[in-house]
Amino acid sequence: MTAQVDVVRNARARRIRLSVDPRDGRVRLTLPPRASLKKALAWASEQQGWIEAQRARIPETQPFAAGERIPFAGGEIVIAWDAKGPRTPRLEGEKLVCGGPPDMLARRVERWLRAEALRLLSAETEEYAARAGVSVSRVSIGDPRGRWGSCASSGAIRYSWRLVLAPAHVRRATVAHEVAHRIHMNHSPAFHRLVALLYEADPTPAREWLRRNGAALHRVGR
Repeated sequence: MTAQVDVVRNARARRIRLSVDPRDGRVRLTLPPRASLKKALAWASEQQGWIEAQRARIPETQPFAAGERIPFAGGEIVIAWDAKGPRTPRLEGEKLVCGGPPDMLARRVERWLRAEALRLLSAETEEYAARAGVSVSRVSIGDPRGRWGSCASSGAIRYSWRLVLAPAHVRRATVAHEVAHRIHMNHSPAFHRLVALLYEADPTPAREWLRRNGAALHRVGR
């Protein structure tokens, strides 16, 4: 088949399944443990039209380049590059002003966004942890493909830095979710009640927003 396929055998799989990652267009073929790889690949090769249709729905990339508008905290900011401007990006209204060599611009913008994400998420985690009466040993950020946040039994919480691109209510709902795991390391009804109590609202709209727009956030800076 034309598209490159990542083959994965899953002990829980009951049938052959084909999927396209909306973040990067990679094709995954999931097989039950004893399924025939040859037959599965043959079937997948017949799905080229479906694969192309799924890839056509993937949002366009938004590079960190001069003049580009990128999402930030639910709105948009424009990257305003000036060779004589400050090398450390500075937010001025709806402009992110940055100078220095143009080949370093993308790296500087991402570094600034990561720093903003860590600052906001650390403060909001502290706020919700105090509200829940729990401790958090460490807050960190990364760029995971499949999770917006995770909480370890040690009390360390890790977030996707891309949450800083989302609206504040979406980011805060994610923080409430992870802090609630400091009490309930599961997704029981009691856990969901605690999330809503900490967040002081129904977090469902925030989860739905991420489901609808999460793939687009992963295309920013590509």
